[in-house]
Amino acid sequence: MKYTINMVSSADTVKGQGVGSAYDEQVNLVKEGLSDRFDVYENKRMLADITHYHTVNFRYFLSIPFTKHAGTTVGYVHFLPETMESSLNLPFLIKKIFYAYLIRFYKRMDYLVTVNPYFIERLAAYGVDPDKVTYIPNFVCDSTFYPLSSEDKKKLRVQYGLPPEHFTVVCAGQLQRRKGIFDFIELAKQMPEFQFVWAGGFSFGRITDGYEDVKKVVENPPDNIKFTGIVDRDKMNEIYNLADVMFLPSYEELFPMTILEAMNCRVPLLLRDIPIYENILFDYYLRAKDNNGFAEILTRLQNDPEYYNQAVEQSWKGHCFYNKEHVLSMWDEFYTELVREKQLVKSKSKIKAKSEI
Repeated sequence: MKYTINMVSSADTVKGQGVGSAYDEQVNLVKEGLSDRFDVYENKRMLADITHYHTVNFRYFLSIPFTKHAGTTVGYVHFLPETMESSLNLPFLIKKIFYAYLIRFYKRMDYLVTVNPYFIERLAAYGVDPDKVTYIPNFVCDSTFYPLSSEDKKKLRVQYGLPPEHFTVVCAGQLQRRKGIFDFIELAKQMPEFQFVWAGGFSFGRITDGYEDVKKVVENPPDNIKFTGIVDRDKMNEIYNLADVMFLPSYEELFPMTILEAMNCRVPLLLRDIPIYENILFDYYLRAKDNNGFAEILTRLQNDPEYYNQAVEQSWKGHCFYNKEHVLSMWDEFYTELVREKQLVKSKSKIKAKSEI
């Protein structure tokens, strides 16, 4: 017997955000890998065995009583109030209403999935039962993100108007304060001999935190910074292959798709030293707490070939750990357990009904 999963999402309505990329990868992984036991649908008006909510739209919230009655509901935790706080500049009252709604949405789910175990405790602080939260990491397909040859990388740099010989530091993400954009800009000013590239834009327009200040720099950047704007996903493999190093100075994250994408391209990672990476990235990345530390590491990466090669291998180990088979097995176990539990509940209900006749 095959069971049905309805993937519900509006992530594709906002370009240049990781939620959309994560949705595409997860749906394709499950469609291809679990097709022998699950029929997977997307945004279909139906009552499925499992309804998996990837975004928190209000019309989805209204459907929850019906989908819970028919099957099991699953919510994807892509953000919390504190991550929204440092991403968007919303009026006080709207923020309070939305944050309360967000937590209520999560609490209405039968089960939640988070891409970082660090957030299980943070959800618990909002009153969400930790026993109903499962950690399953993001995944990136090898056929979408992969390393190019040295010659192709040089050609790409010329194509993007970059000096082929300059050590190139790439960041990919929305232009938001929490992403560390101002540190990125200051670091580039301190290191004029390096080329810096930021791929991403204002996905949420003027309500983006720090919008006006960042916009001024984007419109008149230092000579060694290139802002590409929002890049279509099918072009992002080129962006990572421009890089000598992927640099993400974010102050707040869950599990950025950009990290997995860079790993797939054999690009070393330099990230801010924050607790959320500790249990998901282990020793796969280089880390520092501030711009002085970042500058020291970047200089060593440029000048020490052995150190650089070790960083490449660290990143590639991360790619190997988060491989297709590993992540697919976690989804397989998770979805299979959900339908097993639901069938058990139905069986008990039938037995009880018969005994009462």
